Amino acid sequence: MRQGHTPFGYRITEGKAVICREEAEQIRKAYTCYLSGLSLRNVAKETGLAMKHASIKRLLQNRHYLGDDYYPAVIDRETFDAAEAERKRRSAALGRDDLPKKEICARAPLTRFRMANTDQVCSDPFEQAQHIYSLIESEV
Repeated sequence: MRQGHTPFGYRITEGKAVICREEAEQIRKAYTCYLSGLSLRNVAKETGLAMKHASIKRLLQNRHYLGDDYYPAVIDRETFDAAEAERKRRSAALGRDDLPKKEICARAPLTRFRMANTDQVCSDPFEQAQHIYSLIESEV
């Protein structure tokens, strides 16, 4: 059973992250399939992972698989970097270069309104909301 936020491919045993061999093989196969040209959706199918394309993308970008102070390495740096370069290449080719978009509106539109006071209380919350909204008077 998966524990908390433990990444796919690992299990926590006696307070330490250990590699789950079967899942680690699926991870390695995912990198291989992606680098061979398969789409993210087809990587999921080929590896038997019941994930959508966005989840496979996050899996391929998970730096824990390189190994760190807590998680042992599942893949090597060369494979990780190659997959990231391929992702960026595909993204740019599709016009999805992940660059921040220019702000559409530099500032929020001016909105001002006033509202008359009310002492009316309705038993139905929808009627109460309708009554309150009817008291709004726009000034713009």
